[in-house]
Amino acid sequence: MLKFTNNAVFALDNYGIIVRIAGSEPVSAKARRGVDMARWLAEHGIPAVRLVEDFEQPIHVDGLAVTTWHQVPDEGAPVRPEDLGLLLRRLHAITEEATDLPRWDQLASIRARLAAATTLTTEEHVFLAEVADELEEELIGLEPLLQPGPLHGDAHTGNVIPGPDGPVLCDFDSAANGPREWDLTPIAVGHLRLTPPPDAYPRFVQAYGVDLTKWTGFPILRRLRELQLVTSALPVLAANPGLWPQWRLRFETLRAGDTTTRWKRNG
Repeated sequence: MLKFTNNAVFALDNYGIIVRIAGSEPVSAKARRGVDMARWLAEHGIPAVRLVEDFEQPIHVDGLAVTTWHQVPDEGAPVRPEDLGLLLRRLHAITEEATDLPRWDQLASIRARLAAATTLTTEEHVFLAEVADELEEELIGLEPLLQPGPLHGDAHTGNVIPGPDGPVLCDFDSAANGPREWDLTPIAVGHLRLTPPPDAYPRFVQAYGVDLTKWTGFPILRRLRELQLVTSALPVLAANPGLWPQWRLRFETLRAGDTTTRWKRNG
């Protein structure tokens, strides 16, 4: 097993195949869009992991989605911010919609986590739900910076593999048709809220060609990304008490409107 977050990822080394097994029913529900995005990327020649196309995917075992992929040997140079910038630039240059992908709706997954949360007080739940409602209204009037189209949906350097022929994109479970600005949001928010190397974001901007933080709509997507980072831990808080201190810091700074306190990664 290579890792287990939302999916359990196994390498079948003798066959050069990667197997991804969804870790829950909600993750299983996203597997189809991952397959559809992978095929769209292959059709347009975007460097990305490729499906094993010998049979229909995804398959389902005991109610969980399973997908298989050609293994990319992790033999290239370490992934750099500019690698992500260049890959997204190529992806976003394609204006044709991917007809099999759903419309982007980040708030739907956030609300689903809130609905299933068992660790929130009533006050905490009400606050987070109100933030989601406010953002829904603000997103309606958002003036786009980029032409909408297919987007990765969870674009960060952790979803880039340094292959022997160059870096490739992976993990398309959040792919959708919608605002491409969302693909630039994780690294921009990470630059301001987390603790990456100080030159990481400038290098990304130079490669991609756009500084999202200078866009008038950025504060809305920043707050949406931070709400996502707060709610993403909700399904596992009860089982992992070690996450509580960082979750509490994130929640309290979001509630206070504090945009300067740094958050820790993976906490």
